[in-house]
Amino acid sequence: MKKLLFLILLFVSASAYAQQGMELNLWPQGPQTNNGDPTDMAKISIFLPKKSQSTGRAIVICPGGGYTHLAFEKEGTAWAPFFNSLGIAVIVLKYRMPHCVWKVPAEDAEEAMRTVRRNAKSWDIDPQQVGIMGFSAGGHLASTIATHSKGDAAPNFQILMYPVISMETGVTHQGSRDNLLGKNPKRKLVNDYCNEQHVTHATPPAFIALANDDKAVSPINAVSYYEELCQAGVSASMHIYPTGGHGFGILQSFPYHLELMMELRRWLQSF
Repeated sequence: MKKLLFLILLFVSASAYAQQGMELNLWPQGPQTNNGDPTDMAKISIFLPKKSQSTGRAIVICPGGGYTHLAFEKEGTAWAPFFNSLGIAVIVLKYRMPHCVWKVPAEDAEEAMRTVRRNAKSWDIDPQQVGIMGFSAGGHLASTIATHSKGDAAPNFQILMYPVISMETGVTHQGSRDNLLGKNPKRKLVNDYCNEQHVTHATPPAFIALANDDKAVSPINAVSYYEELCQAGVSASMHIYPTGGHGFGILQSFPYHLELMMELRRWLQSF
């Protein structure tokens, strides 16, 4: 009974924090790398909590979509009320599709991280408390930033939902690999984007969640990443739910939706 009451209060509180997002063009002067589609513009949608409730923490969210499209609501904007209710700012990234120009998504994600820190004072954000979150292919992008990026582009923590991690054939999501790296990428490029190979002691703490019956992205991706985090001494929390498949995002139809939200909340409050 107490657990049920807690969950009801949690979601009533979250709904009360729904904010109108501000949208910004990520590259007002044009991007550094062209993906070949002039209509595909990188943007961020910013959702700030009430100033009186702000913790100074922020999360840049990278929705998934196999590097061909974005599940922008269920893996992006719909998360804003939940995080805002915890005093956390949400920045949802509309990154450009790579069309095999592999630099493009990471370039956008790094600029989103830098943009948050450049605006930290006016958005009431602590630049040392900026994390990154990603779903599926967006999880590959988020883990790329977590394992590769430096300086103002590097996150302080990471949240990965049913992520693509590896680019190895037979383990990766093949469509994501093809769309990011092309059909026949060189061995070095594959290795560069097998993010489990790039975990170090400096990789930020991680929360990882997925369903055991995910048929789209093999759980091996997340498990291998978690193993490397443990080997490197990085704090990590992994949650594998028995069922739920792939792409559940924030949908309440996911059988373990309440457990996921409660466990994520507890993890965020643990540091």
